Amino acid sequence: MSSSTTAHTGPIDIGARLEPLIDDFLIAELTDPLELRLHPPVKREVVLQTDAPCEGNACLYRTVFQDRDGRFRMYYGAWHYVMGGDRINYPHPYYVCYAESTDGKRWSKPDLGLVEFEGNRNNNIVLAPDSFPGIDISAGDTAVFPDTNPACQEGSEYKAIVPAKSPRALYALRSPDGFNFSFMRRQNEDIPDPVITEGYFDSLNLAFWDDYRGEYRAYFRDFRGGAPHGVRGIKTATSADFLNWSQPEWLDYGDSPEQPLYTNQIRPYPRAPHIFFGFPMRYIDRGWLPQTDNLPGLEHRRERSAAHPRYGSVVTDGLFMSSRDGLNFKRWGEAYIRPGPNVVDSWVYSDNCIAWGLIETEADSPGAPPELSLYVVEGYWTGSSMNVRRYTTRIDGFVSLHAPLAGGSCLTKPLIFSGRRLVLNFATSAAGSLRVEIQDHEGIPVPGFSLDDSDEIFGDAIDRTANWAGGNDLSALSGRPVRIRFVLKDADLYSIQFRE
Repeated sequence: MSSSTTAHTGPIDIGARLEPLIDDFLIAELTDPLELRLHPPVKREVVLQTDAPCEGNACLYRTVFQDRDGRFRMYYGAWHYVMGGDRINYPHPYYVCYAESTDGKRWSKPDLGLVEFEGNRNNNIVLAPDSFPGIDISAGDTAVFPDTNPACQEGSEYKAIVPAKSPRALYALRSPDGFNFSFMRRQNEDIPDPVITEGYFDSLNLAFWDDYRGEYRAYFRDFRGGAPHGVRGIKTATSADFLNWSQPEWLDYGDSPEQPLYTNQIRPYPRAPHIFFGFPMRYIDRGWLPQTDNLPGLEHRRERSAAHPRYGSVVTDGLFMSSRDGLNFKRWGEAYIRPGPNVVDSWVYSDNCIAWGLIETEADSPGAPPELSLYVVEGYWTGSSMNVRRYTTRIDGFVSLHAPLAGGSCLTKPLIFSGRRLVLNFATSAAGSLRVEIQDHEGIPVPGFSLDDSDEIFGDAIDRTANWAGGNDLSALSGRPVRIRFVLKDADLYSIQFRE
């Protein structure tokens, strides 16, 4: 994995914020064999099939969020591919469609009555390429989001950046309800001007209000070295008003080898908004090799290759990455979601594309804590429709500080916290354990909070309070530089937080 993290000098003031252990930002020392370990999500049920006439087998990009009324919303590109000799035919335009849910597991597609399709408006289409006369948009490459900016103007509660096809550029959209959109204009503009012009914009173009930093941020695709033969990569820009944007910059992955990234799916992690999480889709084209013949759907794969060689040879998977500034990312080289076994409709171009957005859902097991749900594409362009499958991960469970039974320890850098108790998100085996020591800034154990005083913590919980022989009240240390030593055996530590 890449080791690009924001540099920091002096004690790190974490206050009372949650700190997922997804990088080495807080870590001063690790003893072997302790390591940071990536945890792939758990595959769950199919929650949506794109089988409506206005949808099809090429419904790749999607946005998921929980709205102010508690309802879960999903916006997704809707398209269909039909192979015809040495070309791909498109029976209908590239739309944005909509689904909703009350639990994140069962989704419905309401008739919105907004866009005419095959002579009627009984469909779930939100945007079409001709939704805005005079500007031909690539509607399905658009990500709708609820604007949480406290200064958001009435009538602009939902926003998006939509790509125009010629010339390539991004335009700003606003909506009062997430369904009826109009262009945003600068003062005295009769015809809207594009807001971002430096990029290729041919995958999901996303933007959001960053509550932690007080600015809008956008992420979109470009080609490093020029399109179409350069390397697919990600750029970012910021804005105070959603209309005037900074010069786009390439993301930096430190010492991670360059890899083509088809999408980015970046946004602040809701439980720790000072950290950005991304779930890009990695694009791998080895060309047609002897082993390609062993992949599923060989006949259809060859048919796709007749239209373009890469349509048959490219395979894709899902990655995980994180950043503390939105520009410099720690990107794991190992896949977060692999293509999996050679089942029908797997190992195809654009499979394993993760939706933009995480939502908290109830666990299927009674009494278990809530989980985070992700939504992933499968069966792209190989049938008449495709599936959206739900995956889950434990709260904060993307990466952990992991130890085998042999055990090991981790010492943090000097920290300043606010609160009375230390709350841990962790899991152990029956034989495993976790102990915690609080040290002063010079590394001397604080009386009453040494390793010998620590309870032997075991079990599996997302919010267990650490205890010592003298109790768990750390208020006397609040606001003072301290270091924390964790000793783990066959255990995973996912996140820490100081609370009252």
